[in-house]
Amino acid sequence: MRPAQFSISLMCMDLMDAGRQVDILNSRADAYHMDIMDGHFAPNLTLSPDFVKATGTRAALPMEAHLMTEHPGQWLDALAAGGAATLSVHAETITRDTFRTMGQIRSLGCRVGLVLNPGTPLSQVADWLGRVDLLTLMTVDVGFAGQPFIPEMLDKIKEAAHLRETGGFDYSIQIDGSCNDRTFAMLREAGAEVFILGNSGLFDLDPDLATAWDTMIAGYERATGETVGA
Repeated sequence: MRPAQFSISLMCMDLMDAGRQVDILNSRADAYHMDIMDGHFAPNLTLSPDFVKATGTRAALPMEAHLMTEHPGQWLDALAAGGAATLSVHAETITRDTFRTMGQIRSLGCRVGLVLNPGTPLSQVADWLGRVDLLTLMTVDVGFAGQPFIPEMLDKIKEAAHLRETGGFDYSIQIDGSCNDRTFAMLREAGAEVFILGNSGLFDLDPDLATAWDTMIAGYERATGETVGA
C-alpha cells in the first residue's frame, strides 16, 4: 500500500487567517483541496477560482480543485490558470462529455481527478479509470462539512483498490468526508491513501493549527499503527 498522505480542505480553514494558516500547513501537509461549488450541483457556495489564485501565491504544496458544479467545463481554464495542479470533476456531471472533459484537463497541463458521490457505483466509471490520476470517493453527501460518515462506502474503497490492481491502473485513492481518528483505521484498511482533512480531522482539534496537526498525526498513528513519514 502507498504511504498515507493528507490533503487539507481549505473551505474549513479560518478564512480571516488564511495566509498564516497556509504558511503553517506548507511544511506539514501534502496538498491543498479546494471545493468549488456553484449552488446547484451542491447546495452551497464555497471557494472560487480567485481564491485558488490567491492561495497559490502562498502555497508550497500542490493544489487540487474539486468541482462540485453542474457544468465543470466552464471552470477548468480559470482554475488551471489560477495554479490548480489537479482538476477533479464529478462523474455525475460529465457522462455526456467524459473523454472530452478529461482531454481538456490534460491539455491544460493538469492531473485528471474523478469524484464519485456515495450513490454512484464504480461500475459506472470502469471504462474511464485508465485516464484518471486521482480517484476521490465521497464518504458523505456533497455540500457541507461535518456530515456523518457513510459506512457502506468502505466496500467501494475496497473495490477501487481491487480494480486498480486487476486493471493495471495507477490512480491514487482519496477519501473526502469525515476523515478523522474515528475512521482512519477502517479507511486505511479498506485501501484509502489520501485523506482530506476538514473540521473533525484537523481544524476542530485545537485552536492552534500546529498543535491541531500534531494531534491529528498522533491520532492517525494510534488508530492505524503506522508511523507517518517513516
